[in-house]
Amino acid sequence: MYYKNVVTIIGSKETMPFTVQELNSVVDILQANGAIIEDVKWLAEDEACDIFFAVLSQEEVYILLSQLFMETKLPFDFVVQNNGGRKKKLILSDMDSTIIEQECIDEIADFAGLKEKISTITERAMNGELDFKEALRERVKMLEGLAETVLSEAFDSKITIMPGAKELVQTMKAHGAKAVLVSGGFTFFTQKVAQMVGFDVEEANILNIADGKLDGTVKEPILDSSAKLNALHFYAEDMGVGLSQTLVVGDGANDLPMILACSDNGGLGIAYHSKPRVAQQAKHKIDNCNLIGLLYAQGYSSSDIVLS
Repeated sequence: MYYKNVVTIIGSKETMPFTVQELNSVVDILQANGAIIEDVKWLAEDEACDIFFAVLSQEEVYILLSQLFMETKLPFDFVVQNNGGRKKKLILSDMDSTIIEQECIDEIADFAGLKEKISTITERAMNGELDFKEALRERVKMLEGLAETVLSEAFDSKITIMPGAKELVQTMKAHGAKAVLVSGGFTFFTQKVAQMVGFDVEEANILNIADGKLDGTVKEPILDSSAKLNALHFYAEDMGVGLSQTLVVGDGANDLPMILACSDNGGLGIAYHSKPRVAQQAKHKIDNCNLIGLLYAQGYSSSDIVLS
């Protein structure tokens, strides 16, 4: 039977299980406010569950569950959306603090003793407080003179893949999706990360190097929020899919335009463990679980997941 609306509740079996008891609390709240619960489907035992509902709007369910989890202080994530077409054909993802756990430029800066100074600028830029292009140029200029070998050292010693990233990409690809990594960071890192995780395509900025050293500049034009949004439209058109068939995920202000464009056109735009200004504006947020939660949001069950 087809149901129009679904809310997916996502917990963590290890740290915060979402059990039948929590499910009953959610159902009680929804029913007490006039919702008809049409069906319930467990996607992963003690971890993720789909609740199909009618009568209440998606916005009303979002508000009710936001209040419930805020009052109870239970760190569950949830996504409210249309049930149709949930499994997306294109994933377009940010890299830093999304597919990897770090900000690459901050880790490079550590080799120059500038991590604290540069990471402060990074944080402000990602929260939308600074112009992205100017902030990037400023930070790269501070790295002038560092040996090119520092890039390899930073990657090998500091960069780690976000939990669930490989499962997310590999599972979607196993079901026919294309995976695109688009970053305001640097190609040296996106090339390696794309290969490790399984992305089909990667785009990022290019650090200029002269005589084996960073020359303090980045190749123009800089890949910023507009370029990310353009990439979303380009790859969706190239694949012949609408934005409703896309999943976009990122954490920073430079990701927000593509996240909003995706959600506004019926796709799944996710702010993942995002900066405050991004979380305030995004329709869908994942604040607690790892990237496997994005598979549950698409209706995949634990038995569907391709393990890394």
